[in-house]
Amino acid sequence: MSAFDPKKRALGKGLETLLPSKSPAATQAPAVAAEPTGKPREIDVDKIDPSPYQTRQKFSEEQMEELGRSIAATGVVQPIIVRPVKDGRFELIAGERRWRASKRVGKQTIPAVVREVSNEQAMEMTIVENLQRADLNPMEQARALDRLGREFKMTQEQIALRTGKGRVVIANFVRLMKLPREIQDALETDELSFGHARALLALESEQQMLAVARKIRAQSLSVRATENFVKGVLDPERKIGKADTIEEEVIDPNVREAQETLQRALGLKVRIEDKNGKGRVVIEYAKLEQFDTLFEMLTK
Repeated sequence: MSAFDPKKRALGKGLETLLPSKSPAATQAPAVAAEPTGKPREIDVDKIDPSPYQTRQKFSEEQMEELGRSIAATGVVQPIIVRPVKDGRFELIAGERRWRASKRVGKQTIPAVVREVSNEQAMEMTIVENLQRADLNPMEQARALDRLGREFKMTQEQIALRTGKGRVVIANFVRLMKLPREIQDALETDELSFGHARALLALESEQQMLAVARKIRAQSLSVRATENFVKGVLDPERKIGKADTIEEEVIDPNVREAQETLQRALGLKVRIEDKNGKGRVVIEYAKLEQFDTLFEMLTK
């Protein structure tokens, strides 16, 4: 066996794992040297600029207020990560919410770890740090993963190793980039779910996708009802079974939310059958490769 086994690579150890042991030459000569120990130090919040590589488009006002109150009461517990740029300024790599919240509550400085990294390293670190968060909407995840593939020439297997996500999950999210802009916007505003989007991708044209997406929103169709409707669009003459005639099952909203969260996380169709707190979770896969990925995810 080789000295490096990708399957044994530890995940979730933070951004330090993204830095190669041999640092490449930076594309910008830093104006301020980073402390070699890597210990946090207080930096003026007004000397920090947001990352140009940030994939997150929206910041919840409610969450920002909550974080601001926490920082006002107890300070910033986890330092942000920045890199030095020109004129004595710094650029964010990770921790934009903490930085923004600190500014909102009037903090003059913020604890930060300074790293001397190239533009490419900074971009990769920022994107991967965002992908490790659980509250990104499907399109933010899709754009981040697509960017890693396009700008870093990473394969889906390499992206899976860097982010800790299964390769099938990566593929399913990247496919969202094929959706019309109107549907992408609906995913960002939670008008459509990841499950809805996967069903729409089976359609043959953008016109069909848009028409069905508008029907989903107008009639508040569930993911299952959408899948059945899409089957009807693709094969108008197919026989309709009993299950297909029931357009909308009565599902507890909490169960539905949990079901769709699992589908987003696994990249596979998930069904939760719950009766008075007892039931089962059914995970469907279409080929052995999907099963292998699921097995690996569940047994880590």
